[in-house]
Amino acid sequence: MPSQNTKSNPRRRRTKIVATLGPASATAEMIRALYVAGVDVFRLNFSHGSHDDHAARVKTLRALEQEFSKPVGILADMQGPKLRIGKFKNSSIDLHAGMKIKLDLDDADGDETRVNLPHPEIIKALDKDAMILMDDGKVRMRIVEKGKKFLLAEVISGTKISDNKGLNVPNTILPIAALTEKDRRDLSAALDMGVDWIAQSFVQRPEDVAEAKKLIEGRAALMAKIEKPSALENFDAILDLVDGIMVARGDLGVECPPEDVPAIQKRIVRKVRHAGKPIIVATQMLESMIESPSPTRAEASDVATAVYDGTDAVMLSAETAAGKYPVEAVTIMNRICEKTEADETYHRIINSDRPDIESDAADAITAAAHQVAHTIRAACVVNYTTSGSTTLRMARQRPAVPIMCLTQNNNVAHRLCLSYGVHAIHVTDVTDTGSAVRKASALAIAQGLAKKGDRLVLTAGVPFGTPGSTNVLRVAWVE
Repeated sequence: MPSQNTKSNPRRRRTKIVATLGPASATAEMIRALYVAGVDVFRLNFSHGSHDDHAARVKTLRALEQEFSKPVGILADMQGPKLRIGKFKNSSIDLHAGMKIKLDLDDADGDETRVNLPHPEIIKALDKDAMILMDDGKVRMRIVEKGKKFLLAEVISGTKISDNKGLNVPNTILPIAALTEKDRRDLSAALDMGVDWIAQSFVQRPEDVAEAKKLIEGRAALMAKIEKPSALENFDAILDLVDGIMVARGDLGVECPPEDVPAIQKRIVRKVRHAGKPIIVATQMLESMIESPSPTRAEASDVATAVYDGTDAVMLSAETAAGKYPVEAVTIMNRICEKTEADETYHRIINSDRPDIESDAADAITAAAHQVAHTIRAACVVNYTTSGSTTLRMARQRPAVPIMCLTQNNNVAHRLCLSYGVHAIHVTDVTDTGSAVRKASALAIAQGLAKKGDRLVLTAGVPFGTPGSTNVLRVAWVE
């Protein structure tokens, strides 16, 4: 892609916006409108649509970044296993507390006494007194008897259940692979399309993400979706293996008590930030905008809370994929992020929780660059990086100024679209510190990040272009 930006459209906020593409945002015109409104990374939901649909959208996005001379991030979200009950003779049944219903392996249509549960793994894994949740938690049942090929469940709450409703099994690690055969096909197709991130669903154990990472073979970055309590129990080991985390609060809120989710969100965001990896807070952020041109005040507060927590990115799902007001949803999310980041309380929160400096030269240089930029009121921090690690180190500091990342690796530039405050630029003509300073000065002006007379703080490594060699800090004037 071109290294020079001729159509500056700088983001004034540092928190990134992820938007899901779907029927409401399928055209090139709408995708462009979403980008202009503020989207940094586009999500392809492989639970819906064909490979041809997704490939066409990737092509549109790559054309878009050529138009604006800026990388655009693409995240492919794998469906994962879908746990569902079977069908009923009359499409649905009424429920009442105390009612008992058998969940069995018989694929015949169900009635008020039984229904198909086409998952022998669940029957094997659950014991008496275990809970089953159906239809996003609207129906709650407790297991009162277990047989070799069935479970007898008592209805605790809920008034109706219909065909093929999804089910959740809280507090149980299910012996089900996180990657289905569909996921493997989708993963292969997404990698061939050239996506930048893979989001993996149904993660329960570190072994789940290790398998995905092996299949990806470095062709994209891997993000684990945290949507099951078992993932929380194994979180540190999962975080060590992946490149980023998504807090998928929809499913997580079904299996965890709703009152626990806010604290879980804050703990995860803090831990991932301190690990120097990007974190997305996702699902139900502006959900009322699927049908309404404006969000509720509670939803606006929810988005702002994620920003106050220090997240790298916030995500829109059905709001942009199937909603009536996709551009408006992005526009208001952009405004909420900007307004929150301008709040003095936000700065106090971010500054009160700086990550510890690791005992290596690269981290010490990065922390020093952050402090110098603050002290001299630099226009931005510039990282020249090959692997992207220096820029990730700087992003975890959550600086109050933009981070301009210059990299010879186009894949790195795309992946960093997700990281806090980063303006990634693919360059091919930087060979030493002097040329890096000259290029940074010109690009800072072209990107709208600085003007003549401003100062930049630049970090790089010698030997130049060697991954992991950050050992130079330089202050330069923009000329």
